[in-house]
Amino acid sequence: MGVYVADVTPRWSDMDAFGHVNHANTVTLLEEARVGLLFVEGGRRGEVEMADGTVVARLRVDYLRPLVVDGASVRVEIAVDELRAASFTLVYVLRSGRSPDDPIAATAETVMVPYDLAGGRPRRLTDTERDFLAGWRAKLPTGRPQAVNSRG
Repeated sequence: MGVYVADVTPRWSDMDAFGHVNHANTVTLLEEARVGLLFVEGGRRGEVEMADGTVVARLRVDYLRPLVVDGASVRVEIAVDELRAASFTLVYVLRSGRSPDDPIAATAETVMVPYDLAGGRPRRLTDTERDFLAGWRAKLPTGRPQAVNSRG
């Protein structure tokens, strides 16, 4: 399967006073894409446990350029980077348009934890969830230049 791709459309109300999508609304765009992967795609394949409870334990967003609201949708690429017994890490590339060649506006990472809503506590991934997530393992570009070691 590799990289999951979602097209999401920033809303006019997502724009801040500076004319670009603000942080909170950028996170919402990432969430919309993540819901498509975990709940819609996961539900199609029978991995319904994730829809019963998954929470964000950590979020990091790196902004590379402003994302401007112009009525068009933008591309969000998602891959699984790390898979553990009771958590998994999703990495994101948010592009300023729908093409895989459009500039990267932001990259992000969320550490997700399966959660037992009835019990009020984290839980381990099921074998079915683990197999589903393993199918989305891939490397995504960071959009940042590689560090150059100036030492000889």
